[in-house]
Amino acid sequence: MLAKFEVTNFKSFEKKFTFDFTKTNNYEFNPDCVKNGIINKSLIYGHNGTGKSNLGFALLDIVSHLTDKLSKPEFYNHFLNASSNNNIAEFHYEFQFPCGSVTYSYGKKDRETLVYEKLIINSETYAEINREKNNIATINVAGAENLIRDIGTSQISIISYIEKNTVLEKNKQNQCFYTFLEFVKGMLFFRSLGNNDYLGFEQGSKSIPSDIVEKGNVKDFETFLNEAGIKCTLTTIEEGDKQGLAFLFNHKIIPFYEIASQGTKSLSLFYFWLQRLKENTHVSFLFIDEFDAFYHHSLSAIIIKKLRTITPQVVLTTHNTSIMTNDLLRPDCYFLLKPEGIQSLSNSTVKELREAHNIEKMYKAGAFGV
Repeated sequence: MLAKFEVTNFKSFEKKFTFDFTKTNNYEFNPDCVKNGIINKSLIYGHNGTGKSNLGFALLDIVSHLTDKLSKPEFYNHFLNASSNNNIAEFHYEFQFPCGSVTYSYGKKDRETLVYEKLIINSETYAEINREKNNIATINVAGAENLIRDIGTSQISIISYIEKNTVLEKNKQNQCFYTFLEFVKGMLFFRSLGNNDYLGFEQGSKSIPSDIVEKGNVKDFETFLNEAGIKCTLTTIEEGDKQGLAFLFNHKIIPFYEIASQGTKSLSLFYFWLQRLKENTHVSFLFIDEFDAFYHHSLSAIIIKKLRTITPQVVLTTHNTSIMTNDLLRPDCYFLLKPEGIQSLSNSTVKELREAHNIEKMYKAGAFGV
């Protein structure tokens, strides 16, 4: 799991920004929200312009150079912070796995240009390169002894270089190396606003209604919508050379997207990804930006409950304070994002927060400095 993340000079984060998932408290309620001392399910609040979306882009930047999955270039326009004179954005990740700890740090000039990288596994330097000094990599890897250290002017990540050009020996360090890579390949970002915009996990762009039809999920999706309070009957319709999704009204059939509300479209996007999270055990980390932008507060609560049943580490952003309740998560899993940093509700007050506290009421009364 991701234990700690730091970013500097990327988009809205001029100074070092730290998101520490290990700062937990000993709450006995909702214990599944924390796993092995690391926050597993979290919700972020922040005023417009504080950087909630940029935090998601920063967390998923690692996917762009350690996997073959393409990121949307427009998400990474204005890569460097506009107020800084520094020409490198710096990223630092700390992971905890059953095999041990993995720390990965790197600097970039833009989305594609790596400057330096350093991978530490169980407190030992595994691989390192600093292209500002030279093109010679340090590689302390069992099974990579014959790998050429001079990578020339190639912009390939030293991590990908090792993965693609070696068959490593089976030992604890290498096991952690592969576990780290699998985690990164399973990271996913998507947003409920706009189109089906996502980063990581899959490549390409898919039509959500077509995907639901192709997977035979029409009736299941109909049940999902009805449980969410959208009473409807769904069917399929011919759309060119393939089957599309449609609403059925007595004897009238109307294509899904022609009359679906924005909230219903947002729910279809959530359903699209929820099926993948249920079907595929390789998703490791999920960041959903503005997850409930078009939802009634009762529906937002239902969505959080569904997300609590899945394995991946989950980070959500929202403006909806009605779901700031100990019935859903716990005070160390609700975070406040401000220009000066991010911290949980439990770390934003000297008051001892208990399960019976109405934390939404406290938030609105200014108890957490907002």
